[in-house]
Amino acid sequence: MDRYEQVIELAKRRGFLWSSFELYGGTAGFYDYGPLGSTLKRRIESIWRQLYVIEEGFMEIETPTIGIEDVFVASGHVGGFSDPLCECSECGEAFRADHLISDIVEIADALSNEEVDEIIIEHNVTCPECGGKLGNATEFNLMFQTKIGPGNGRNGYMRPETAQGMFVNFQRLSRFYREKLPFGTTQIGKSYRNEISPRQGVIRLREFTQAEAEIFIDPTEKTHPEIARFENEVLTLYSQDAQEKGETESMTIREAIDNNIIAHEFLAYQIALTNNFLQRIGIAPDKLRFRQHMKDEMAHYAIDCWDAEIWMERFGWVETVGIADRTDYDLLAHAKMSQEELAIYKEYDQPKMIRKFVVKPDMGKLGPLFRNKAKAVADELQKLDEETLSQKEITVTVEGEEYKVPSELVTFEEVEEKVSGETVVPHVIEPSYGIDRIFYSLMEHAFNTESVASEDAEDEERTVLKFKSEVAPVQVAVLPLMGKPELATPAKEIIRKLTNRGILASYDESGTIGRRYRRNDEIGTPYAVTVDYDSLEDDTVTIRDRDTMKQVRTSIDALENTLAELIYGKIRFEDAGKLQ
Repeated sequence: MDRYEQVIELAKRRGFLWSSFELYGGTAGFYDYGPLGSTLKRRIESIWRQLYVIEEGFMEIETPTIGIEDVFVASGHVGGFSDPLCECSECGEAFRADHLISDIVEIADALSNEEVDEIIIEHNVTCPECGGKLGNATEFNLMFQTKIGPGNGRNGYMRPETAQGMFVNFQRLSRFYREKLPFGTTQIGKSYRNEISPRQGVIRLREFTQAEAEIFIDPTEKTHPEIARFENEVLTLYSQDAQEKGETESMTIREAIDNNIIAHEFLAYQIALTNNFLQRIGIAPDKLRFRQHMKDEMAHYAIDCWDAEIWMERFGWVETVGIADRTDYDLLAHAKMSQEELAIYKEYDQPKMIRKFVVKPDMGKLGPLFRNKAKAVADELQKLDEETLSQKEITVTVEGEEYKVPSELVTFEEVEEKVSGETVVPHVIEPSYGIDRIFYSLMEHAFNTESVASEDAEDEERTVLKFKSEVAPVQVAVLPLMGKPELATPAKEIIRKLTNRGILASYDESGTIGRRYRRNDEIGTPYAVTVDYDSLEDDTVTIRDRDTMKQVRTSIDALENTLAELIYGKIRFEDAGKLQ
């Protein structure tokens, strides 16, 4: 078995991940999180909230997972959220066309369908299932469509990302933050994409969890007040130039900004924060890089976009986080669709004198002439320049219909006035995390097998998940040396104290102490507390460290405080008691 198979086998056997709907034969693209997996996932999300909600101050909201059609028409998902589909003409199996040529072209998803077809023909790519001839690539929209309400109902879609719920709440969010830029909001929740061929376990799911932040900033001020926190940190960058050369670069955040590799400080700060989070939860630094989108794959609305990619043994470099400057695209799109202004009034430090071109339609005469269209005609007149307004008859278009306006009904002039501020449409910085991919990569990076001496003096293989203690689903195992009442009673009292402290602890009295250590090593429990007969005499217990298998003896009275400090890295293991 390769590492992926080993990890998935352990995950299914020990209650981390299960294929969904197994009772009915299952279906691709869906996974259940078992008792340990669900807890591990929640710990990842909790640390994410710690960074973004508590430390960065981006309060969390929760929006529906179903959206009305207007939202996704405005966002562009209805018209353009698709992947290239390729079907086998013999067995009828469907494939994502760009994945069929990913071994031939490095960035296959940047190619047009015609270019994909040419490569398939040129390299004689055939159906992976039966070897048959493949048809031409066509676009397949990835959204799940539904109806809201009975009968014909209203068109709706399962959201393909959590972001749109935050954009459509911009007005209320801006008022919540007293209309002071920058401000941000976060959301963790389910998203849905009807993937063509999800054949990569939890790497490509049809229902998945995203953790996203939408940070609204002044488009003219993209420095970050806290950049000094990260500017000397070294990242592994795979920039556009580095990709041309075929090699990564190591440099500090400050160097990347000064050399115009990362567009600006605010984006660089978010890239560094992503790096901080991923390493904190246990992603191996040497298996993490940040890849910049190439010019031909960059979204048309983005100034700059980077992916945090994590190395996985079977799948290679996999995108797990996208960090982008989305400019004002989303707010302008929703403003146009909703006919509501999505902007903020930015007050100047000092008032400014500006020259302004002012158009003044005569509403008293426009009203009788154009009736219910008068205001719309006036709004269009105010958008015109001096040359157009100077014509004898002015033409404006309202809802596709032309209206002729006599020039004497419009006056205009250039005036100088003092202004205290201006209305701006914020730009959006978006870090978007794929929690399921991070979950799997964390398990793979934590997975270890090693040879250790067993109780019968023969070496045996120990499987251990070396999770950071902060994210381990079970943080402490409490093990009476034997399952006798005199040892079980104090062990269960220790469990009660630990749970009162907020530490998730398990109790295990089945089998030899060595076997119980191995069971807990396998699920990543960082510390095991053993209650033995000495504990009854001197009120001390043994704490065993999962990774080193070293043991210390410590007082029961201080045990919950000692373990809490160990779990959250406040003390070293050697300082937790007397080494045995």
